[in-house]
Amino acid sequence: MPARTTLRLGTRASLLAVAQSRLVARALRAADPGIAVDLVTVSTRGDRDRHTPLAAVADPGFFSEELDMALREQQVDLCVHSLKDLPLEPRPGVRTGAVPRREDPRDVVVFRPEVEHLLATGATLRIGSSSARRATLTGRFLVDALPRLGAGPPAFEFPPLRGPVESRLARVRLPRDAPGALDGAVLALAGLARLWGDRDGHAALAPLLADTRLMVLPLGACPTAPGQGALAVECRTDDARVASLLAAIDDPASARRAGRERALLAAQPAPARDAFGATTVAHAHCGTLLFVRTGTDGAGRGRLLWRQPARPQGAIAWDGAGWVRASRYRELPPVALGRAPAVFLAHWRALTPALRPARHARLWVSGIPSWQRLAARGLWVEGCADNLGFAAIAPTLASPVLRLPPLAAWTVLTRSDAVASWDGSGIGQVLATYEIGAPEDDTALATIRSQLGGATHFFWGSAAQFRALHDWLPPARHHACGPGKTYQALRAAGVANLQPFPSREEWRAWVA
Repeated sequence: MPARTTLRLGTRASLLAVAQSRLVARALRAADPGIAVDLVTVSTRGDRDRHTPLAAVADPGFFSEELDMALREQQVDLCVHSLKDLPLEPRPGVRTGAVPRREDPRDVVVFRPEVEHLLATGATLRIGSSSARRATLTGRFLVDALPRLGAGPPAFEFPPLRGPVESRLARVRLPRDAPGALDGAVLALAGLARLWGDRDGHAALAPLLADTRLMVLPLGACPTAPGQGALAVECRTDDARVASLLAAIDDPASARRAGRERALLAAQPAPARDAFGATTVAHAHCGTLLFVRTGTDGAGRGRLLWRQPARPQGAIAWDGAGWVRASRYRELPPVALGRAPAVFLAHWRALTPALRPARHARLWVSGIPSWQRLAARGLWVEGCADNLGFAAIAPTLASPVLRLPPLAAWTVLTRSDAVASWDGSGIGQVLATYEIGAPEDDTALATIRSQLGGATHFFWGSAAQFRALHDWLPPARHHACGPGKTYQALRAAGVANLQPFPSREEWRAWVA
């Protein structure tokens, strides 16, 4: 029988660091049952100093130098870090042996249970944040994303937030007039998810998250710290034995995407890095999407980097705006929404004025515009699909720490001609709440027909729109649409020369 290999894994002592190290230890044992892993706790400067705001820390080894030293001095054989906490520069004697499969990279805001009362009374919300990026982007987004319950838009303060996750959440549970009390905290969803799946982490988090209100921030508005959600497992540069063991748990796609984000961060001037966000996600139809934004970008959109097709020359674009303006919108008779525990809205129109979700229903929407529309009506929206389609957000919805019901318990509200597209999705109930009919005005139809005849590139908002206008389309043209159910329906219908785009805005910029 081969000798059993025992590895000494260096880790910081926090609940999250230990939970992450246990994940790596389990992965190593699953890859090679002959491996035993002993955890060795190491205290870093970042652990000992919990008061200096991270934005004021000019020490690249704040969370890693002591672990690096333990490696170099052969006190441990490997170390586990949150990749986003590591210095950008190479460190002598240390190499990254593995980046395991990445956890969800999004940020989430955890609010105190009575946050809606605070909004209704016009209180200034104190939301803890560990970076300029989180404070600026989150504050800008929440102005229109929190339910409008008071006389005016919500106001915020963003005090600096340091320390272990459980101590950050404990500040959200303090009486509001207690020193250090917060109304919310911006945290990494990945850290919460890993703690929730760990025996000690779960015991600490369960009472702290009870009755809180959540918002999972959309990447289109709030990209996160480069590398967030990824772990880096490091060893000595001259330790080929451990490096070969770590190769078994490496996920090249996660390493590549996080590495690209960190390269963009390294290209920023040092003073601007704390405000820089870059997050990559993989999409089944659009490929790799990289959301980039900084706290100094202003109120406009950030950048989206992806492998789009070659730009057309001399394109004449038709995006359906005239058709939408002339179409006939009609609400259907109210449906029995009942006490549905979770509701997904394919469009803000789907929640007609006659409908009101149950008081504590978990409400998710297709994109930021729908989120803002419903927030203006006083509704609490928990998250969105960034207009990338429901399938793109399904893995996030399955995260146990969000405590969402299984898909079979969800209700989807959509337009009448889109109900069939949800067949096989696993959703328990799909209800049609409105319909959109073709324009009937002869003048508008004549204008639309003329525009279609002269266009070379088309963007379709729905498969029904394409079917209604199919007979008026010139041959051999370029078709585009969003990457969700419209793309699936048009592809199933055999539409040739069809390209999905992450958004209508990306398509407009492409054809301009």
